[in-house]
Amino acid sequence: MVRFNGGAQAAHNVVTDDGRHHTFAQFGAGSFTPGCATHLARTMLVDPFALVAEAAHLESVGVPDPFARLTVDGEALLTTPYHAIANRVRELARGAGRHGSCGMGIGETVSYALARPAVAPRVADCRSPSRLRARLRELHDWLRAELTALAGLAAPAGLGAAGSGGQTGPARLTALPAVEEIPEVEDCVAVLTAFGQLTRIVDSSWLRVLCDRGPVVFEGAQGVLLDEWHGFHPFTTWSTTTARNAEELLAEVGRGGTARRLGVVRAYTTRHGPGPLVTEDAELTAALPDVHNGTGRWQGAFRVGHFDAVAHRYAVEAAGGVDALALTHLDVVERLPPGLGLWVCDAYRIDGATVSRLVAGPPGDLDRQEALTRRLARAEPVLGARPDVDAWPDLVTELLDAPVTLLSRGPRAADKQVTGRAGHRTGLSAGAPCSPCTAR
Repeated sequence: MVRFNGGAQAAHNVVTDDGRHHTFAQFGAGSFTPGCATHLARTMLVDPFALVAEAAHLESVGVPDPFARLTVDGEALLTTPYHAIANRVRELARGAGRHGSCGMGIGETVSYALARPAVAPRVADCRSPSRLRARLRELHDWLRAELTALAGLAAPAGLGAAGSGGQTGPARLTALPAVEEIPEVEDCVAVLTAFGQLTRIVDSSWLRVLCDRGPVVFEGAQGVLLDEWHGFHPFTTWSTTTARNAEELLAEVGRGGTARRLGVVRAYTTRHGPGPLVTEDAELTAALPDVHNGTGRWQGAFRVGHFDAVAHRYAVEAAGGVDALALTHLDVVERLPPGLGLWVCDAYRIDGATVSRLVAGPPGDLDRQEALTRRLARAEPVLGARPDVDAWPDLVTELLDAPVTLLSRGPRAADKQVTGRAGHRTGLSAGAPCSPCTAR
């Protein structure tokens, strides 16, 4: 399995038929299968601190020596505690305008690398302690300067907890109690060099080896509606959540155009944190809590709405289309309380007009995306069909113009039903054409 976007903020929950559970963040979600390897491509943001913790949990649920099945591209950017602290402080500084960040330093990793490409820490630096130390020192000093600018502190020692009486900006930050200190550079060097010794670090040619060996699944992270260029700005991630990275990686090893794109969508629509969710329904949110996605300190509340065909069609178009769809959470349709059903929204009412399609624009125009976000804030759902469980696959196929080839009625493998197959050797999961951060 190849991870090709995002970082440790992914949360793909897998439950085995014998009841073992793991939330996959950086290791591939197929790791319960003996012999299934994980490769973190150069377009992935790698957090070694989180990887070590994830490996420990995998071992505790019966996956032996996960690092033995892991390869990492040396050009991948490193996410460090410094990025995470900057991320959290910046999010707190937004006050009531918070974006709903995961608080794990993803955006800071990317923005720091864009501003300082020559010195941004990368995985290969873990094999060069002197270079790693110099880059971490520069990152450490940058963080202290950022905190000074954000919080008005001459020598910031940490960051505070969320919730401080509604204050915003620097005053809000200075009023918060410190909860974690900035790690010393040498402590980070020790962890990252140990990671470098433990991990097989490869170059970009390794992907060709994997493709030659056998089936490869490219596992996306986060929904298309969170995409950095096509999502509803500013409530997005600093990552390309469409299939673009995967397609580019395959093209580099002579496999361009060979992947089968599989979109993943629930029988209802979700969003974790703030941002547009036109079909949001408070009763559904109360009735459908997600055991793996509660209210997060940084993301905010997990929200639920009716199936939003308008948003899903937009996501499919923004992703460049899909070959097939996986339709999940059909068991929810069957177990909803009496009087509460899942409806299909096939249009919006915006400023008095009926809108059934949102047009995806070219990547890079964030002003356009922000205008779209403001427009969606004025939208109201037009609810149509309330299908029974057997009608959902054909209806979703018609609404999204792609065949539903996999059905899920629960979190375990035994709850899945394959309704169609394609004979491609390379598999590509293009991410969910909705907005949850998890899938099951």
